[in-house]
Amino acid sequence: MQGNPSLRLVAGIAMAFMAHGAYAATTLTMATEYPATSMPGQGVSTFAELVRAKTSGAVVIDASYDAAKGIKSGDMIDAVEARKVDAGDAFAGALATKYPIFGVSSLPFLADSLSKARNLNKAARPAYEKLLAAHGQKLLYTTPWPASGIWSKQKIDGVAALKGLSIRTYDATSQDVMQKAGARAQNISFADAMPRIASGEVNAVLSSGDGGAGRKLWEHLPNFAEINYAMPVSIATMNLQAYQALDARTRRAIDQAAAQTETEQWKRIDGRLQQNYANMRKNGVVINTSVPLPVRNALKDAAADSVNAWKAAAGPDAAAILKQAAGKR
Repeated sequence: MQGNPSLRLVAGIAMAFMAHGAYAATTLTMATEYPATSMPGQGVSTFAELVRAKTSGAVVIDASYDAAKGIKSGDMIDAVEARKVDAGDAFAGALATKYPIFGVSSLPFLADSLSKARNLNKAARPAYEKLLAAHGQKLLYTTPWPASGIWSKQKIDGVAALKGLSIRTYDATSQDVMQKAGARAQNISFADAMPRIASGEVNAVLSSGDGGAGRKLWEHLPNFAEINYAMPVSIATMNLQAYQALDARTRRAIDQAAAQTETEQWKRIDGRLQQNYANMRKNGVVINTSVPLPVRNALKDAAADSVNAWKAAAGPDAAAILKQAAGKR
């Protein structure tokens, strides 16, 4: 071959092709409807960075935010199953419309502290994994949200103000609770809600400071009532075929990145409330940490039947999840 320039050229091209093939990265798409600055958005970027580091760049997570791919949380399991994306992050409350088991973290006034939210998440995880497996995917990690409150145009200073709300809620349960409390409620995604908020058609939003701050709700809704409605979670899931197509070493790296992301997300939540409140106040939001007792009572009365309704919808796993979570408090 040394004396044949043509053979040397062919061999060189072949070696270059093999080298390129050896180092060509596998790209996996991952979507969320939330901003990159939100807790779920930070989870996606953390996971992507850890995957890149742990695979030495062999796997790249191509992440998209703000529903850029047109996939909202409620459709994420179906989108991942159909391989519209390889992985996705979805708000669990929105998934509950089709898959009620995911509604547990959004149940009103059930997990009103971080320790209770941790216990509930641990108790529910096997049921999440079982449902995702039935749809050809695996649970990567969960992300906690700060406690939900009410963003509103006017301060909620009494029951009359509560009844005057036209509020965006985030799942069927919260829509039902707000309607029973006398408000007009719509269970719609953030992406769909923003134009209605801007137009004034919607004058309140049930959300954490996190989701709200990410969407700059203060431009339209300058009041926030701290009612500690729930500390819900988002679910990150991956298509099982996409996962199984990777070699064993890469799958281990994915698993490690997912576990580390979950640990970091649940640590991150600790200081998040203070950061959000500081950011909200900086942007002119009035935070009401002493919501009048009649308002709190009206909301709790409206929520009284929510747990039983969820148990009936979610099926046989539901009671066991609540029992296990309660036992660990």
